[in-house]
Parts: sequence; C-alpha cells; structure tokens
Amino acid sequence: MTTKAPDEEIKAVKQFIETGRIKAKADSRGFYYAIQSAGVGAKPTVCSNVTVNYSGRLTNGKVFDSAEDIRFDLNQLIVGWQEGIPLIAPGGKIVLYLPPSLAYGAQEQNDIPANSILVFEIDLIDIN
Repeated sequence: MTTKAPDEEIKAVKQFIETGRIKAKADSRGFYYAIQSAGVGAKPTVCSNVTVNYSGRLTNGKVFDSAEDIRFDLNQLIVGWQEGIPLIAPGGKIVLYLPPSLAYGAQEQNDIPANSILVFEIDLIDIN
C-alpha cells in the first residue's frame, strides 16, 4: 500500500520544515523525516510488530502523546508510521513530520485538532 499526501498538505509541511530551518528529507509519499540514528540489522516491514519509545507533538510544540517500551503492529498504526518506521533498524531513531492525510486527517483525536501536521520522535527498540 502506498499513500501519497495531497499537494497542498505537502506544501504546508515543507513550509513548516523551511520556516523552522529543520534538516529533514522529503519522502515521495509526502512526509519529511530526519534519521538521527540508522540502527543495526534488518528493518521492519508493515507486517512487523515493533517495540518503540515515542513522543508526538503538534507544530506549536505541544506534546499530545508519548510512551516508552510500547509494542505495536505497524499495520494497525497511522500511515505515516507504517511508511516511516521501516526507514530505520532496531536501535535507530527517526523524526517524522507527517501531513494530516498520513496521520489523523480531518478527524479530531483527543488533543489533536483536525487537519494537523504532526511531529513524532521515534526510537525503534526492537522488532518482535
């Protein structure tokens, strides 16, 4: 499954990256990422169960969620995680800058307003 964000969302994320002078790479699917550590070994697939530490924040810096040593099936998560986490191996760390359509879209989620660009810092602890 490959999902690409709409052009207007990609432009909004690009503007956030440029305005903040953030060093991140553009992915063809419409999100940006910065690999802080590549990790070692095999990379997970969308079918993998992974253990991660993460924090998620809005573009204004407000943290809306975080957890340590939590296990997930990647195929049960938002598209941005399904596509971003496989860019690193266990021991790796990545920051994902996700447009709304690769996150929660027009759906408000608890402390996340609808159509929000989200920033996730993710440490991939292990592939289970």
